[in-house]
Order: sequence, then structure tokens, then C-alpha cells
Amino acid sequence: MKYLFGSGALLLGYVFGSIPCGLWLVQAFHGIDIRDYGSRNIGTTNVFRTVGAKTAALVLIGDMLKGIAALAVISRFTANPAIVAITALGALLGHNYSLFLGFKGGKGVATGLGLFLYMLPAGAAAGFAVWALIVLITRYVSLGSVVAAVVAAGTGWYLGYPLPYAVFGTLACLFVIIRHKENISRLLNGTESKIKAGHLEDKN
Repeated sequence: MKYLFGSGALLLGYVFGSIPCGLWLVQAFHGIDIRDYGSRNIGTTNVFRTVGAKTAALVLIGDMLKGIAALAVISRFTANPAIVAITALGALLGHNYSLFLGFKGGKGVATGLGLFLYMLPAGAAAGFAVWALIVLITRYVSLGSVVAAVVAAGTGWYLGYPLPYAVFGTLACLFVIIRHKENISRLLNGTESKIKAGHLEDKN
């Protein structure tokens, strides 16, 4: 029975996480497919670069809330940290490999932040502070995201959160690093783009 419940929790998280906020919001407000512009990613950074800060803020909030909503729903049925962590993993998988986008998706940063806020709030705060500082100084969102993920995950272990939460934090960190592997390569060879707000950049 517990395995069936765990599978259901994973599926619940996956469906919530699959909601492509970036794609749908940009289509609704600007009438374009964000996947045709910039980096072709549906996440907050590409939305910011393509159509500006207002829509990007809505995408950020939406991607955070879908993960939080999944955890809020499952928490009405159980407080078991392992089940909550499985739901969170499902939400992260859904964002990265959305069922609405042919199992493609974003890079997991905003959704991960929402999940951390619910499960590992101190990790979320530490990670966000590091992200903001790095982006402010370097203008590299990718660098800030990767370092912030490591800090947030480490904080979960350091502060003694429930083991399933700390394990999830580590898995989420690995997801962020893997999804940013191309960005990391560009950072190492000096070709990574710095953040700059845009308004319907030309298609690449």
C-alpha cells in the first residue's frame, strides 16, 4: 500500500510540475512561443531576456507555486517526510521533463526554489541570497543558479533537516547542475551571456 501511495505522490508532483508556466504565460500576454526565441528555454531567464521583467516575474512565481501547490496537496494526506520528498522529486521531474512539452522543459531553478521554500526554508533563503549576490556582481544567472543550488543543498544537511528532505535537496542540486552543463561549458570558455532584459529579441 505504501508503495502505491508513494507512486501516486510521485505522479501528483509530476503533473503539477509539468505545467509550463513560461510557455503559457508568454503565449497569453505576448502571442509568441518562447521556445522560438533566445535560448529557447521556457524558464524565467529566457522570458526576462525576450519579453521583459513583468512577464518573467509571473513565470517565476508560477513555477515556484506549482511545486508548492503539489506539496500542499500531498501534505493534506500525510506528513511523512519521505512521501513529501517523493512528491517534490516528481514536481522537479515534471518541470524538467514536462508531459505537455514532449518531455522537455526548464532547468528547475524556480520550481526548485519553491520546493525548498516549503521543505528547506533556510536552504532556500541561503541559496537565494547567494544567487542574488552572484548575479548582481557578475550578471551571470547560470553561475548564480549553480552555486545557489549547492549552497541550498548543503544547508539542508548542515541544519539537520529530515533525511528525505536533505536527500531531495542534493538530488535537486544535481538536477540544476546537469541542466546547466552547457552554461557551465560556456562559463569556462568565456562565451556565456550576461543577463539583460529584452523585448522580443530576434529568433536565433
